Amino acid sequence: MAKTANKVTSSKTASGKGASGKTAAGKAAAAKNFEERLERLEDLGEQIRKTDIPLDEALKAFEEGIKLARTLEKDLEKIDSRIELLMNSADDTADDSPELELFDMED
Repeated sequence: MAKTANKVTSSKTASGKGASGKTAAGKAAAAKNFEERLERLEDLGEQIRKTDIPLDEALKAFEEGIKLARTLEKDLEKIDSRIELLMNSADDTADDSPELELFDMED
């Protein structure tokens, strides 16, 4: 049992939980975590669709799925905001190009 607990603890550490997210490893772990949660949500959906699942288990899976869906939606909103910010800053730099016509010396 102790070996299993160590594996769980080390996998939590490796997944980037509690990390600031500023490092490349932290960002990669966050992306992996997102994909793991999305995969879990898909698994829950498949589990709920089974006809032989007891009602209590289906309800628990549904509740977990709703929580996961909400956190994933928040993550997607953050990503969308970052993309908008990046796109707007790219537009701003294109609009702020210097006007070189002022320096053209025509006699």
